Amino acid sequence: MFGIGVQELIIIAIIALLIVGPKKLPDLAKTLGKGFRDFKNATEGVGEDLKDALKEEEEPKADDGLKDSLLLKKPDTEEAKNEASGDDAGKKQNPT
Repeated sequence: MFGIGVQELIIIAIIALLIVGPKKLPDLAKTLGKGFRDFKNATEGVGEDLKDALKEEEEPKADDGLKDSLLLKKPDTEEAKNEASGDDAGKKQNPT
């Protein structure tokens, strides 16, 4: 925690007790804790927004994959013709 040891924390607590006083010290600690929590939540929110924005930029568009698959795929009619002609030729050569 920020490189502060137990002895340093005790010294800081004693100084805070002398400056603020025993009656207002719990209220001050509560306010500081709430402020740190709000700051942490705000920084986490900004971090999540940045991650989401980077994910959106990295994702490929769905149209590119569809376009590529259509360009590389043979039409079904040519495949059916090739298979049919190969099967018929094999049956005519070797009648059983």
